[in-house]
Amino acid sequence: MESTQSIQRPGRNLARYLLRAFIAFSSALLVLAVGGMLLLLSVRLFYSQRAYPGIALAGTPLGGKNQQQIVQALEPQFPYPANGTIIFSDGDQNWLFTPADLGVNIDLEAMARSALDIGRRGGFFQRIEEQLRAWYRGVTLPVLVRFDKIVAGNTLRAIADQIDQPVVEAALTIEGTEVHATNGQIGRQIDIDATLAELETPVHQMHDALIPLTIVESAPSVLDAAPAAARAQALLRQPLQLTAEGADAIVIPPGALAGMLRFDVVAGDSGGEYAIRIDPAQLRALLEPRSPELERKSENARFIFNDDTRQLDLLAPAVTGRTLDVEASIAAVDDGLNSGQASIALAFAYESPEVGDAATAEQLGISEAVSVVSTYFYGSSSGRIQNIETASSAFHGLLIPPGGTLSMADVLGDISLDNGYAEALIIYGDRTISGVGGGVCQVSTTLFRAVFFGGYEIVERHPHAYRVGYYEQGPGSPGPGLDATVFVPLVDFKFRNDTQYWLLMETYIYGNQLLWKFYSTSDGRSVSWSSNSSNEVDAPKPLYKLNRDLPDGKIKQIDYEADGMDVVVYRTVTRGDETLHQDVIKTHYLPWRAISEFGKGAEIPDDVEVQED
Repeated sequence: MESTQSIQRPGRNLARYLLRAFIAFSSALLVLAVGGMLLLLSVRLFYSQRAYPGIALAGTPLGGKNQQQIVQALEPQFPYPANGTIIFSDGDQNWLFTPADLGVNIDLEAMARSALDIGRRGGFFQRIEEQLRAWYRGVTLPVLVRFDKIVAGNTLRAIADQIDQPVVEAALTIEGTEVHATNGQIGRQIDIDATLAELETPVHQMHDALIPLTIVESAPSVLDAAPAAARAQALLRQPLQLTAEGADAIVIPPGALAGMLRFDVVAGDSGGEYAIRIDPAQLRALLEPRSPELERKSENARFIFNDDTRQLDLLAPAVTGRTLDVEASIAAVDDGLNSGQASIALAFAYESPEVGDAATAEQLGISEAVSVVSTYFYGSSSGRIQNIETASSAFHGLLIPPGGTLSMADVLGDISLDNGYAEALIIYGDRTISGVGGGVCQVSTTLFRAVFFGGYEIVERHPHAYRVGYYEQGPGSPGPGLDATVFVPLVDFKFRNDTQYWLLMETYIYGNQLLWKFYSTSDGRSVSWSSNSSNEVDAPKPLYKLNRDLPDGKIKQIDYEADGMDVVVYRTVTRGDETLHQDVIKTHYLPWRAISEFGKGAEIPDDVEVQED
């Protein structure tokens, strides 16, 4: 008989085992989760409004305490604001404060709130994580130090009121001729922002501190005015002289100089200093009117032509021209004053002459006499002769460049007693009277004839009002119509050297003869001329005038008769087939009466006009 046995399958048993194990493990996890949740819920309920376990601040556990309890627990731990020491220093001055005086406090309320925030912020899992971290590892919170810079800044401003000082510039003043100096002062000011920045680290670390005040110093432009005052005082002990070669110095007395001094700030070796200046407007007003008398025109060297060697002999050296440079002179005075000079040279712009002392006849194109004329002055008074000599000497050795125009008025300048002229008879209006410079027209007439017969270009010429007997004297006189008058500065005689060579003039007095020579090089020009007269009018009847100042019976002739006429002179200047000039020179001479003065009882000729009033 067969027995029946059950057969076990290993795979099916293992599956059942694993299933039972999984169910058991899952049940355990569920129990643990539920337990954990119940535990956390219980903790949260127990620590509601209280800090969780593990939270501390400055070594003080805060777990289980509410906000008020936390503040009470921390307050004794932070005596720094009330008991700490902050000292501000400036040199040997100190100012003592507590941190609380400077707006420092410990924010206990904020720290309590921070403790209560742990485990109560963020999402669910963040809160759980913070609770567990505090429980197992602990959380230490930072100390919250509050620093009110407005309070501290106000405290520093109160200190600044005690120690800040303004910048004071050194000053110079002049009273009369006395110079007074006031020294400057360096400015000092607390840099409040920089000092507060130095204070931040110690107060946040709750340390006592000695804080040097951050001071900003501002130096004045000039701190010490004494050196400039000493220099200025030395200058005012004597007059200031402004000098120029060949001229009288311009003297500025100390009193006037004191009113002209100015002080400007300039850079020095150790900072700014005062430089002494002169008021430019006042000095300019002083110099500009003096400029003409200090000016010197450049003058070519003067020569005479040596007829033997046919070379030039130096007669007078060349003169370098100069013009006062007012602005450069002001600068020179400033420099001189700062150097302590009591005598300062004025500045000039210089102009070199065209012809120097070493010029040669060959260089200037002078090789021969090209025009030589003479006029005579028999019967002239000593004053008239003196004037002829003085005026003609101004032209002796004078050079005229090619193309240059000579003005007699420019060469003669001021005709005055101071310049060597005397009184003699001159034509003034319709009268011949005594005046300074009578006889100068002898010189202008002689020069005019040298120009006329030399074939040079006549630019300006004026005749006399009546025929003057002097100009028709002597051998070879060309007769009326070839005279020229000058009356500086209104009436002038001018001519142009219209050649390519320099023209040298020489003048000589021989007895009663004025000789005028032109030296140059002939360019081949020749002169032809002719004249005619018309409308001759006899001189009026002589006039005798009573002069009560003359001695009784005395007769003195003061004007001389001359017949009137019109004269026309024709001149043609040619060079080969070329006509260089054609001139028509017209002169209208007035009839001129003789005039005499007489004293009482004088015998008056018949057939004259008598004037006794």
